Amino acid sequence: MKLAAQILQTVFGYDAFRPPQDQIIETVIAGGDALVLMPTGGGKSLCYQIPALARPGCGVVISPLIALMQDQVNALRQLGVRARGRRVMRPTASSVQTHRGEKSRSVHQICSGWGISG
Repeated sequence: MKLAAQILQTVFGYDAFRPPQDQIIETVIAGGDALVLMPTGGGKSLCYQIPALARPGCGVVISPLIALMQDQVNALRQLGVRARGRRVMRPTASSVQTHRGEKSRSVHQICSGWGISG
């Protein structure tokens, strides 16, 4: 958890986790699964952003909330984190028939290795 706390402070500028962020982040960093239900503004984003920064490789988040994902990508970039969003269009039978359906998902990647040492 020392690395997670260091990332929280150096990248995001916070001194402490909100309950139960620390337990969720610890579980995910250790390779476990977590289903997280929190209200808007409860700190869910840190529960996947910090493990993605702490673990090797890339973290991939798939969400139907395109505007939120783009806001998070922009915020991470301002913090010096290499992040990228991608909008993927996938036609469905109904969208092909109506020529209207923009069924899309936002793919947001957070790649580790930004010089944070543990």
